[in-house]
Amino acid sequence: MKRLFIALAIILVCCFTASAVLAGGGGPPKNLIKGFFLKVNPDHTAVFKMDVTGVERTLKLPEDMKAEDIPMNRKVLVTLKTEGHEITDEVKHVSIMFIDIPASKVVALLIVGLIGGLLSGFIGSGGAFVLTPSMMSLGVPGAVAVASNMCHKFPKAMVGAYKRWKYGQADVKLGLVMAISAIIGVQIGIQIQKYILDHWGNAGSNLYVSLMFVIVLVVVGGYVLYDAYKLQKGGKETETTKIALALQKINIPPMIHFKQAGITISLWFTLPVGVATGMLAATIAVGGFIGVPGLIYVIGASAVVASATELVIAFVMGMWGSIQWGLSGLIDIRLTVLILAASLFGVQLGALGTTYVKDYMIKVVMGAVMLIVSVSRGAKIPEYLAQLGLRSPLSPETAALYDAISFWALVAALAAAGIIISVAMIRGMLQARAEGL
Repeated sequence: MKRLFIALAIILVCCFTASAVLAGGGGPPKNLIKGFFLKVNPDHTAVFKMDVTGVERTLKLPEDMKAEDIPMNRKVLVTLKTEGHEITDEVKHVSIMFIDIPASKVVALLIVGLIGGLLSGFIGSGGAFVLTPSMMSLGVPGAVAVASNMCHKFPKAMVGAYKRWKYGQADVKLGLVMAISAIIGVQIGIQIQKYILDHWGNAGSNLYVSLMFVIVLVVVGGYVLYDAYKLQKGGKETETTKIALALQKINIPPMIHFKQAGITISLWFTLPVGVATGMLAATIAVGGFIGVPGLIYVIGASAVVASATELVIAFVMGMWGSIQWGLSGLIDIRLTVLILAASLFGVQLGALGTTYVKDYMIKVVMGAVMLIVSVSRGAKIPEYLAQLGLRSPLSPETAALYDAISFWALVAALAAAGIIISVAMIRGMLQARAEGL
């Protein structure tokens, strides 16, 4: 217990150090303001009331922005144009910050949260590669979806980590060591998102999130699924990769032994995996599908231990990232509460399911869902490119087609996750019961 408190104290110090070195995460970009439009004037200006302070400002509207394009009395994010290092009063982008949540969306968010929790407990990821695209498909701005998702993530990860620790699967020591470098990655990721919001507004943020999803999901998901196929076909349990074995043989102090994972490796080889996990977690609210494969293929942990240990990392960096995003005012607490309510139940079912399945089944679920979700996000990229003026506007028919592909691919991903995990868990439970008899 004493060692645990010391480790947590070290992490806390690293958090504040990283925040200071990397200019912190608190506060949105200076040219990004939040508040409400009160009225549009005949001279193509608008009266804007600042959030929190209540100060009213007169902002100049772009020539191509019509009065009906301005949402009145709705909380919005406004990106102002800059000239050199000076911020002007001319509007660059406007987007509604918090969407309306009717009963239909409440139900949708609860279902999404349940599936996300199921995935989180089963594969160790926070489930954000399903949750973030789902929220964006419901109309949530990319930055708000990322911030709200990270806020719901750390209490859910805490529950999942505790459950997996009770089952003897989580290596808490490895998780805390990885979390230290993940905090640094979180700070870098937040600065990247702020830079994008600063220069291209929410349309740029949405495009960035979607591109990152497609690239990482296809590469990582494809490899994980291929690896699962080889393991299932050969009937072998997961073996330590050649890369991990080679790194474990390199003696660069400090060498650390992780008892539960059954490995000894240099601290310096854990740092890149942790930084990448934290950076992706802050920029697109996803870190698990980098953290889990990193723990498996680079560090050398088994799939079960890796998925459990990732929840420890997710708890620490999720808590710190939530503080940073909260200071930026981009967390929609309604989304957080709805998704968390359902996912806390799902994460316990997912954690239970890991005790009845083989390692390769965890990889099958991870890889299959990643590839399907990549289609959902990829279908939205043309729309975001058009919003930024990087391609010609989409016709209503084409836009509707892309929206349908994005929506139904996401539905397929959620259904695939639920079905695969449920079937695997039921089969494993029945087999365990039969063997017990």
